[in-house]
Amino acid sequence: DNWAFLYAQRLALKQELPLHVCFCLVPKFLEATIRHYRFMLRGLQEVAEECAELNISFHLLLGYAKDVLPTFVAEHGVGGLVTDFSPLRLPRQWVEDVRERLPEDVPFAQVDAHNIVPCWVASPKQEYSARTIRGKIHALLPEFLTEFPPVVRHPHPASCPAEPIAWEACYSSLQVDHTVKEVEWATPGTAAGMAVLKSFIAERLKSFSTHRNDPNKAALSNLSPWLHFGQVSTQRAILEVQKHRRNYKDSVDAFVEEAVVRRELAENFCYYNENYDSVQGAYDWAQTTLKLHAKDKRPYLYSLQELEQGTTHDPLWNASQLQMVREGKMHGFLRMYWAKKILEWTRSPEEALQFAIYLNDRYELDGRDPNGYLTLVSLCLAGCLWSICGIHDQGWAERPIFGKIRYMNYAGCKRKFDVDQFERRYAPTH
Repeated sequence: DNWAFLYAQRLALKQELPLHVCFCLVPKFLEATIRHYRFMLRGLQEVAEECAELNISFHLLLGYAKDVLPTFVAEHGVGGLVTDFSPLRLPRQWVEDVRERLPEDVPFAQVDAHNIVPCWVASPKQEYSARTIRGKIHALLPEFLTEFPPVVRHPHPASCPAEPIAWEACYSSLQVDHTVKEVEWATPGTAAGMAVLKSFIAERLKSFSTHRNDPNKAALSNLSPWLHFGQVSTQRAILEVQKHRRNYKDSVDAFVEEAVVRRELAENFCYYNENYDSVQGAYDWAQTTLKLHAKDKRPYLYSLQELEQGTTHDPLWNASQLQMVREGKMHGFLRMYWAKKILEWTRSPEEALQFAIYLNDRYELDGRDPNGYLTLVSLCLAGCLWSICGIHDQGWAERPIFGKIRYMNYAGCKRKFDVDQFERRYAPTH
């Protein structure tokens, strides 16, 4: 279920050439820890096994793409290169670096297999809100939301077999924090991810529209880790969920809104706004209001360490943070509350955004993702900007610290769900 892979195979079949899949394993990526790398690598083992069954060579190259991929292309006489797409700064730089180092006669194509409607097709500019992009995406879904053609067993074998991968040895090449442990609830890989999708449709989809904002109810898809690492395609998830529209219309529509419209809005924001991870990326009204209230007295001031350990005065905030630390996934509704309180309890909007992105990227399995920079309700960079800087939102009644940024408080959460129940579930263990 990967359009870049399918396009590469189509080119190889047309030219009657072998097909190689390469993954460049970088030693570190933003705040990713061993939690993220193990999830990714265990998923890649499954990919390598599938490739072997399909007579396709899978190669794990240790190092940055610019250092290892052009050499691989030259040594294997590769006739063309196809890559996937990410709107984030670092992956885009990787693509540029490879392009500059490739031989001139090797064509290089990029396919947005990440989104259903390719990012640059959905809109040529940064969209203001979900309202302005929704119609554009829905108009293009009939063209792009189609069933995947099959991957076939490749009839043109490589002249020399791929080197066996010493998976455990890969970990010694990493320069990441090993203290953030793997989570138990999420098994990496496509097979496990598809099982989660199946259980969502069978057990939770019916209540998605009514209970997705209640952290005590099992109503979310829980798919974001597999979607983030490309182990399950968003397009596959939508195709499967849409089969149940007759029975659960409201839930299916709500899921499409979040997994397609809101998710691709976050991609649009990161692609067209080079300041997607800073206050400078916010709208003028939001920058102005935050600046006006930057010196407002904060009721509490917490260090990054205090926030990370979940030792604030607010038991709901602490429980949300501890859920993220322990499980690698905070409930979507609480991500908004969590980020807004960081704005309220830190010295400046800039510090708040820095802390929120750091914690999100360090602990969330789906961290370092466009949605994380924005907090959406079911997925995770747009989340932090939405909560703290009002991206894709509007100005609200002015108040201290927040200015016109949308406000959330403990009492409001108590009106929405059983806060005490959630706090008991994620109470501190010491």
